[in-house]
Amino acid sequence: MQPRNMSMSGVVDLAAVKAAGEAKVKAEQARAEAARQGGVGAVSPSALVIDVDEAGFENDVLQRSAEVPVVIDFWAEWCEPCKQLGPLLERLAHEYNGRFVLAKVDVDANQMLMQQFGIQGIPAVFAVVAGQALPLFQGAAPEAQIRQTLDQLIQVGEERFGLTGIVVDQGAAESAAPAEEPAGPYDALLASAVQALDADDFAGAVQAYKNVLSDDPANVEAKLGLAQAELLSRVKELDAQQVRADAAANPADVTAQLAAADLDLVGGHVEDAFGRLVETVRRTFGDDRDTARVRLLELFEVIGPDDPRVGAARTALARVLF
Repeated sequence: MQPRNMSMSGVVDLAAVKAAGEAKVKAEQARAEAARQGGVGAVSPSALVIDVDEAGFENDVLQRSAEVPVVIDFWAEWCEPCKQLGPLLERLAHEYNGRFVLAKVDVDANQMLMQQFGIQGIPAVFAVVAGQALPLFQGAAPEAQIRQTLDQLIQVGEERFGLTGIVVDQGAAESAAPAEEPAGPYDALLASAVQALDADDFAGAVQAYKNVLSDDPANVEAKLGLAQAELLSRVKELDAQQVRADAAANPADVTAQLAAADLDLVGGHVEDAFGRLVETVRRTFGDDRDTARVRLLELFEVIGPDDPRVGAARTALARVLF
């Protein structure tokens, strides 16, 4: 997970003044052409979530991004965090009702797209706005932070490119609405955890996830949520500048290195966080070493076991331990 890399800072680089202006012109031309041909009209709710491959990428993503931001979810069947993030993004796509379109790309079947976007691990989420590619985040993430990112994306689309989204056929939406599924045994607790995260009540979220895990220790959603909530709780009151200064001045101070690693991960520097803790394990002994090792394992839970960076860090950890 890289929920901490969920700012729209990438927009500044990819949508510099000249590029933004050119893309806006292209978007306006595309909308004018659509209007000349009678307009696109309202779309079915099924058009809000689409499967995209390399052959259809030009039409389904690049051309479509001239009228609505397209969020791309790079996933794979074997990726456990993908199974948590994918349904969440699909639900949000329908909830946002045409403000963005979700394009799902199976990386196993579309290796070229994965390489073109420079993806190192999945799930990875990008957006294309008026032909401009924007990195959003990598890994599973709390819903509150995903919503914040989507809101920023939509704002960028409107203000810089004049994208107002697409109209959804509400009649079709009502007829296509699935029957409400019965609540699962832990749905209420998981929902309360998400609500606590939305309110920055990390302690409440931690307790809610722990309540689920006390009955179902293997619950994937609760394990991931707990690791995220505990991380966010730890960094909430940290002075980033002071933490980094302390870590640089005291490489043998385990507490300083743990705090710096948390900030690394929150900032999206996953390899830096893992490398820092592996090195701390290497240079320490006894309780200090075990403390660093346990924190590293906790951060593995945040990212997810299928991420290749976790596999590489596990190998590095084994080398220094044995």
